[in-house]
Formats: sequence, structure tokens, C-alpha cells
Amino acid sequence: QDDRIRIERMQNLNFEYNHAFQVITDFYAKEVPGTTGPQKLSVILSLDKPVICSLAAVIAYLKEFNLERMLYDPRNFKQLSSETEYMTINGTTMKNLEILQNQMDMKTKGSLLWVLNHTKTSFGRRRLKKWVTQPLMKSSEINARLDAVSEILLSESNVFGQIQNLLCKLPDLERGLCSVFHKKCSTQEFFLIVSTLSRLHLEIQALVPVLHSHVRSPLLKNALLEVPELLSPVKHYLKILNEEAAKTGDKTQLFKDLTDFPVIRKKKEDIQGVLSKIQLHLPDIRKQIKNPSAEYVTVSGQEFLIEVKNSHKSSVPSDWVMISSTKAVSRFHTPFIIENYRHLNQLQEKLILDCSAEWLNFLDHFSEHYHSVSKAIGHLATVDCLFSLALVAKQGDYCRPVVQDNCQEIIIKNGRHPVIDVLLGEQDQYVPNTTNLSGDGERVMIITGPNMGGKSSYIKQVALITVMAQVGSYVPAEEATIGIVDGIFTRMGAADNIYKGRSTFMEELTDTAEIIRKATPRSLVILDELGRGTSTHDGIAIAYATLEHFIRDVESLTLFVTHYPSVCELEQLYPDKVGNYHMAFLVNEEETGEQKGSEVEENPEFITFLYQIIKGISARSYGLNVAKLADIPEEILKKAAHKSKELEKIVNMKRKKMKCFAEAWKINDSQELQKWKSMCE
Repeated sequence: QDDRIRIERMQNLNFEYNHAFQVITDFYAKEVPGTTGPQKLSVILSLDKPVICSLAAVIAYLKEFNLERMLYDPRNFKQLSSETEYMTINGTTMKNLEILQNQMDMKTKGSLLWVLNHTKTSFGRRRLKKWVTQPLMKSSEINARLDAVSEILLSESNVFGQIQNLLCKLPDLERGLCSVFHKKCSTQEFFLIVSTLSRLHLEIQALVPVLHSHVRSPLLKNALLEVPELLSPVKHYLKILNEEAAKTGDKTQLFKDLTDFPVIRKKKEDIQGVLSKIQLHLPDIRKQIKNPSAEYVTVSGQEFLIEVKNSHKSSVPSDWVMISSTKAVSRFHTPFIIENYRHLNQLQEKLILDCSAEWLNFLDHFSEHYHSVSKAIGHLATVDCLFSLALVAKQGDYCRPVVQDNCQEIIIKNGRHPVIDVLLGEQDQYVPNTTNLSGDGERVMIITGPNMGGKSSYIKQVALITVMAQVGSYVPAEEATIGIVDGIFTRMGAADNIYKGRSTFMEELTDTAEIIRKATPRSLVILDELGRGTSTHDGIAIAYATLEHFIRDVESLTLFVTHYPSVCELEQLYPDKVGNYHMAFLVNEEETGEQKGSEVEENPEFITFLYQIIKGISARSYGLNVAKLADIPEEILKKAAHKSKELEKIVNMKRKKMKCFAEAWKINDSQELQKWKSMCE
């Protein structure tokens, strides 16, 4: 839970080029099956020296777990380009925005994934999780997903319904295929996976003409049309298998046609020969015991027993061996049966071993198609995710976002928090809010307002709508235009880390330092109440200096929530770039009848939250209102209200004196000075 990582150290020898070269040459030239090894080796040796050294170490490590087969095919290798493919969402942001799990009980319910997940398959669910944690950075890819979602949403063709029905009740094909590849699967599991894939191949093949004529989205069309071709090798393996034997796990009867399995065929012929010899021995037995109707019996797993009544025991030859007996009968093996039965058991044991070896070879052959089958399952997962996003888009008041490259802006008209919107349901409507952030204009919002007024929900809403847009989902708003964001960085919440010896404030500043290092002009930065973990003056100073750095140097789109009115003065210094906002509220008179004098002053105000973001500064945070809602005792509230008024008077007095002094400093003649004096008195 505290993100501990086990570190293993390998010997330096594993990372030396000469040794690494030898390991890789041996691996690809000797161990990789088939004739493709040397070809693959030439691809590998064209890599940079540090990559080769690292690959040799990986081979050595994976061999300990018998997992090195994943490295047989260099097509699995992907170059890490300098161009980032996905939006940066670090662990802190993932947690703060509740993308995968809520912060209350760490369950999926109440997270963004929970809102978006309507997938029908396990592999689709895993793919969607990947999409949500890795939003895209290219508008062409995002719009390809949005086009597919739009088509599913608006199309009247019943082909989408048929495809969705195919996805229902599928087993976990991805995990099953992995199990097959690593030869860990049972015959039952293999049969289930292969028969399901074969059925999908036939059913999607039947839909090909309709897909050509009715589906326009390239992402959907290409994914679905490629599946039959990729799955075509599967049906061959299904034909070989005996369904009954596969379902019972009997490997000796698993293969229908033994033409391709000469070892098994030879063993079965040998076994049949011994069985025939034992059957031909039966007439001799009948003669010896003078019983023309005698047959072999099987008791407690012992086969080919000759059963003789105890009254006729005298007719049994002396060299027969008694195996078991009851009060009525005795059972025997003849010397011939003993010898042949032993030979038969040996052959049957060898058959089981040979069948197990052939089964593993059979899985190896199937694994040659691993990449094509895996790609087909990946296409099905993508289709499942697109259907899931289409179901999300069907919810009321969702719109298709406009996503643009090379444009620094987040413009959302009447946006809502996707999770709270679903949790509230139809009884309570979430109050929508509009956002206008633009690199050319106002790119920083300083947000003030009373405690519990909805500030954190608002900033999370902006971030989540941005994530959803770049995932390729419709968003809960009337309109939304998102300029591609390269990362979302958040600093919110208060929590210490005792294990690492860090105070709440230290955690706060460590997070902030990382944001300062990593944020770019294309990032969205969210800072919620920075500086609250220390004294007021230090807190204000840090909040002010940090925000100014983001305004002047980083130039990212920034949402800054604060309870420090002094920070709001930055709007005057940077009027074009910074805007002051607050969450609207109404101050109600205390509902205690007509009170007079100091008693009225000693009662905290009662606030009605409007959850609406509007221009301007909120001078106060009305913390006593929250204390009242939290059921703090009445006498403490009255004392706090009294103290609050007292401190407010002192501060106002100081401000008044400062103002007076500033005015006096500007006066040049005695008349004005006299006028100023009488006004101050």
C-alpha cells in the first residue's frame, strides 16, 4: 500500500557487451524454434549497445521463471520515442481526481472508470482502464474514437446490436490465450478458448458484407473486418480435438486423427496388440477351468480377473495367482495375464507421457498464431470500449467535444462533474458551470469562496472533462473545446506520510516541486489551497510566489483555489492573464428572531451555497458556517464568532490607518492637511 518496490540486483557481467552479445546470439540462434531465429537475431543486433545489454539481462531474468518465450518475436518490441504518446497523469493526480477508485473506501464506485465502464468483457474492461489512464495526445486518434462513438450512437443499423450480442458472455479470451502461450492451460480451458474464437470467426465472417455497406467509422470498420482473417487459423486446431476428451481432460483420447501424431498412434497400436493377445488367451482359460462362459472381470481397478466360485476352486491350476477373494468367489490372474498385464500398464503409462508431450507440442504449434489471435482479441476489446463510451454518451446532456492540436485552451459551456452527476441521479441536479481558459487570454483562474461551496468539485470537473475528451468520450457539458493537454498536475488534500518522515506541509511542497519541474505551457495545473499547512504569513508568501511563477514562467493553464485574499492581488499585476472568481453564496440572517446588540454579532452567519462560479473575490471563507454544520457546540461557536469579529475589527482598523497614512503622504499644502485631519477624526 505504500508503493514499496522489490529491487533485485544482477551481476555486472550481465550488462557487459561481450557477454550480452553471446547470450543474445545463443538465445536467438539456438533456442528460438524454427528457422526464423537467425533472421530475428539480425534485427536484434541492429539495436544500440545499451539496449542489447539490457535485453541480455532481461533474457537471463525471465529464464528463471520460464517466461523468456515472450522475447522470441522482436515484433513485440516497441521503441520509446521522444514524442510522448499519452497525456501525463501521475499517481498523485490519479488519486486526487479519483480516476480509478474513490478516496473514501478505495472501491471503483465513484471513480471516472466506474462512470465510463459499461464493457461486456474482461479484456474490454482492462483495455478501457488503459484508455482512461493514458488519454491520447493526437487529435486524429481522438477524433477516430469520437467518430466511432458517434456512429454507434446515431446509426439505425442493427449490425451494432448483433456485434454487442457477440461480446456478451465471452470468457476471458486474453487471459486464456496467455495461459495457452505459456502452456499452463488445461484441455478444458483450451477447448473453451478455441471453440469461442472459432465461433466468433464464423459469426463476424457472416457480418462482413453488412460491415462493408453499413459501417463508416474507419476505427470500427477496420477492427471488425480484420478479426475473421486473424482468427482463421483457429478452426484447424478445433477440428483436431475430440470434444468429449477435451472436456473431461483425457489427453489419451484428445486427438481425433492420429496421422500427425505417429508416436501416439504407434503406442495405441502396441496397446491394442497386447489387449488382443489377452482376449485370445480367454478360450485357454475356459478349457482349464471347464467353464465355457467364463469372462474377465474388473474389480477395484484390477482388470482381466478370472472369477471362480470357491466350490470349484480345486479346478484352478496351481501356477495361477490369487488376487482377491470373498466368501463366495476367488479371483485369479494366470502367469500369461500377469506378464502381459504388466506390459500393458507400462505401455499405458508411456502413452500418458507421450500424450502429455504431444499436448505441449500442440500448444507450441498453436502459439505460432499467438500474435494474430492476440491482435484479434485486442480489436474486440477496442470495439467493446467504443460501445461502452457510446452508452456513456447516451446519458442526458452529453456532447461531443471539439479537440484541437496546437491550441492552448479549455472552453466548457455548462460543464458538470461526470461522477457526481451520476451519483446524484435525477432527484438532485448538479449545478453546471462554465469555464474559459485560453493561452492567448485568461489562462489562470484564482478561485475563492466559502468552505464547502463547491470549489474542489469545480476544479476536478474541469480536469475530468479534459481527460474524458482526450480519451475519446463524450463529455457532460453543452459544448466543449479542448486544446490537447500534455499533462494534468494536481496538488490537493492534506495528508502526512509518517513512514517517510514527512509532515503534511512537506508532502504539499514535495508535490508542488514536482509540478514546477514537469509542467509545460500545454499542461493543466490545479493547486488547491497551497500553503495551508504552515503559518498564515509563510503560507500566503509561498502561495503567492508559486502562482506568480506559473503565471509568468510556466505559462500553463492553471486553476488556483485559495483562502488567502492577498493572492488575488495578482489579477491587478497580470490583468490579461489572471481572473478572480468565487463560488457564489447567499448570507442569510440568523433565524433567531430579533436580537440586538452584541448578541447578533456573536452568532455565525448562515450560508446558502449556490455552487455557481462567478467573477470577483470572496473576501471571507465563512468557516464558522461549516463548524455549525458539523455540530460544534453552541457556546464554542458563539465564542469563535465573537473572536472572529474582534480580529476583523483589528485588521480593518490597521487597514484604515494605513490608508489614512498613505493619503497623508501625498498631501502638499496645509489646507488639505487640515481637511484630512478633520476627516480622520
